[in-house]
Amino acid sequence: MGVAGHNDPLLGETTCGSLLQQLQLIWDEVGESDDDRDKMLLQLEQECLDVYRRKVDQASSSRARLLQQLANSKSELTRLLSSLGELSISGVIVPDKTTGTIKEQLAATSPFLEQLCRKKEKRVKEFADVQLQIQTIRGEIAGTLQVGDHLEMPHVNEDDLSMKKLNEFLFELQALQKEKSDRLHKILDFVSSVHDLCSVLGMDFLATVTEVHPSLIDSVGAHSKSVSDETISRLSKMVTELKEEKVKRLGKIQALASQLTDLWNLMDATVEERQLFDHVTCNMSSTLDRVTVPGALALDVIDQAEHEVERLDQLKASRMKDIAFKRQTELEDIYAQAHIAIDTSAARDRILSVIDSSMFEPSELLADMENQILKAKEEASSRKDILEKVDRWMLACEEESWLEDYSRDDNRYSATRGAHLNLKRAEKARVLVNKIPAIVDMLVAKTQAWEQEHNTAFTYDGVALLAMLDEYRIL
Repeated sequence: MGVAGHNDPLLGETTCGSLLQQLQLIWDEVGESDDDRDKMLLQLEQECLDVYRRKVDQASSSRARLLQQLANSKSELTRLLSSLGELSISGVIVPDKTTGTIKEQLAATSPFLEQLCRKKEKRVKEFADVQLQIQTIRGEIAGTLQVGDHLEMPHVNEDDLSMKKLNEFLFELQALQKEKSDRLHKILDFVSSVHDLCSVLGMDFLATVTEVHPSLIDSVGAHSKSVSDETISRLSKMVTELKEEKVKRLGKIQALASQLTDLWNLMDATVEERQLFDHVTCNMSSTLDRVTVPGALALDVIDQAEHEVERLDQLKASRMKDIAFKRQTELEDIYAQAHIAIDTSAARDRILSVIDSSMFEPSELLADMENQILKAKEEASSRKDILEKVDRWMLACEEESWLEDYSRDDNRYSATRGAHLNLKRAEKARVLVNKIPAIVDMLVAKTQAWEQEHNTAFTYDGVALLAMLDEYRIL
């Protein structure tokens, strides 16, 4: 076998040839046979082949790994682009390098792949954040998620991370946020109504609203309040119940105020006594919406008014005689103004006998007298037109009498003090006296019509008016 290498003494390098030359020198010195030498050389050659073969196998394996890595990179690149729904990113076009060495192809693909991976991580986080907000709001609306509870980060489907899909989630989130905002405004309106109603009714607002949900108190931020269907339903029901209670209490307060006013008027209560219950009587004719003063319909106010009505009722019973006579005086005044004659002594005696009887009931007596007063006012109203004309007739009669006296006065034209005034009065009296026949005729007609309508005689201070008119005509 020829020498495969040489030893360059100038360079001082050891090569296969130099080593083989040394080996031959050793063999010559030892005296190895040619057969032994050939066997050793053949063995050396076989060992060299084995080394090269291992290196080739290693190189082939490395190439296969690089090819697989390149294929995986391209596959991952395709998958990421499909998932993100993009063909380019940040202005970098997807590489399409199919020539050059494997490492050159890997080097061209790797930066873009790393960039896509970073974008994927960012996009996954965006999806997770949006989906978490969606799930949170859904849970708050459904009532399955309590205020302050935290959900685990949701699983994101990485097969579709496109902007189109993200925008769909964002659109859904915006719709849910708007619904939550609308619910929150509705809840705040309900809470405001509950606050106003509790204030008027004298109820504990915090205790009342906490019965619905603890998050509804003012110290909790608006965005931390419960917006579930159940909370809205319970709040709506509470507002309805409080309004019904307000209606009920206002009716009771107005009834008590009316009773107090009647009792005060009955017993001539002083202004100071009435002022103590101004907070009750001020709402006697108020509508429901106008009653807004804090505590105006509180239970203690109602109790206070009830106790006062009870006290005045008891006082009224002890002062019944004075009260009844006061009502009788009012009745007599109405009849007197209407010129209707009544037996006042008999009426007062009847009142005393009723009060002294064992079956005496103050409320019945007062109710009967109120009924008499009402009837007296109605009768006086029906007589008003005729009485006005009677007054006019009597005035004319008075002027007629004065005019007769004036006409008989021989000194009526003398230049005495006030003579000119008498002359003017006489002129007016003559005009009025000339109207008396017409006044009398009208009075007769109206009186007859009244008597026919009421089926009774029209009397004036106990005397039949038609008789008075007939007598005047005869005179």
